[in-house]
Amino acid sequence: MMDDPAELQLWNRALRDDGEAFGRLFDLHRARVYRRALGLTEDRHNAEDVTATAFFELWRKRRSVTPVNGSVLPWLLVTVVNVSRNLRRSTSRYEKFLRTAPRQPAGGEPDAETVETRQRLAMALKALAPIDGALLVLVVLEDVPIAEAAEAVGIKPVTARVRLHRARARLRENLHDLDPRPRPAEGMSC
Repeated sequence: MMDDPAELQLWNRALRDDGEAFGRLFDLHRARVYRRALGLTEDRHNAEDVTATAFFELWRKRRSVTPVNGSVLPWLLVTVVNVSRNLRRSTSRYEKFLRTAPRQPAGGEPDAETVETRQRLAMALKALAPIDGALLVLVVLEDVPIAEAAEAVGIKPVTARVRLHRARARLRENLHDLDPRPRPAEGMSC
């Protein structure tokens, strides 16, 4: 790849929040980014999502992205690989959850215990601070690395670790009777 002065000019304009210049960069690299995403996801819809995410991240992180030989394409391609890997992990976790989730009898309404459990879980999550709830969703359910989750919610990774630890502890305390694992007796050490 060689320096492309036209692309560098577009990039410099995009750095000054020029959406039209960014749109032209999108037009310039979309096909190649999409092909890479399609090769990694093997699904047209997922490839479109991965492509959109890569360009969104380019826009969002534009002030910290350094073009390689005058092009943002290498950064985009690395991002596509990472986003595709995250998508595979997330999809795998979701499919595992679906395979192992308790099944509701066909045509029946959930029993009172299931309804109460769902309500208590929803209330416990709502009681958390919004940042703590977001961290739980990103890190625990979506398997986003804690540093990225911290950046997404606007805090430092060390702060995110502490907040996540405390949020998990609050959920365990509020929902302790739903945990199928036995709790050690008070005053006894393990």
